Amino acid sequence: MKKLFTIIPALLVCAACGGKKNTPDPGGNAPPPSMAILKFPDKSAVCTNGTIISDTTSSVVFTWNNAANTDSYTLHLKNLFNGINSVQTTSQTQLSILLRRNTPYSWFIVSGSKNSAVTAESEIWKFYNAGKGTVTYAPFPAEISAPGYGQHITVTSGVVKLSWKGSTVLAGTISDYDVYFGSISNPPAFKKGITTNYLENVSVLRGNTYYWKIITRDILGDTSDSGTYIFTVD
Repeated sequence: MKKLFTIIPALLVCAACGGKKNTPDPGGNAPPPSMAILKFPDKSAVCTNGTIISDTTSSVVFTWNNAANTDSYTLHLKNLFNGINSVQTTSQTQLSILLRRNTPYSWFIVSGSKNSAVTAESEIWKFYNAGKGTVTYAPFPAEISAPGYGQHITVTSGVVKLSWKGSTVLAGTISDYDVYFGSISNPPAFKKGITTNYLENVSVLRGNTYYWKIITRDILGDTSDSGTYIFTVD
């Protein structure tokens, strides 16, 4: 009997140690993953190093630095012309993806770990995938700042400020913006030729829903469309 009681506790101790070593920590006590540092395609770059597949598509290898405490990387890619998003996950620090040529994209990486419920999001970079014989590039679609998409806002004086951010492959080549604004899903032109990235004192009514978008124009006359955003005045 003494021999039996001596062996069983030893087995229990070994089993307990093994369980702690191999079990993920879903309670958030494990070190969270770190933010990935993007490498290629470069920020605001004209991407020319992809492998050409056809007149309309090319293969581009996305790369980023290894992030600490990370088991998987999820690449979020957005076609800035049509707004279509795609998501791919890998355990490596690179992914080869087929892209449309002569098209702007944005991308970022989300670092994840099987031992932590926390994720880490990288910076968002934009780039232009080069096309056949392309020598000029339209501006990147404007990024809407405020009001945000689907946001409910409160106003006290019956007016709202619209703001956005524009960018191009070649810095300093944006000439102006056109603002489309109204209470219908296909808003009409509201103000044209604006040289700032905001429009103040736009009249709104409480309880109404509004739609708006920005057309960005560069010095060569090329344009891009932000896509239509929506907000509601409470």
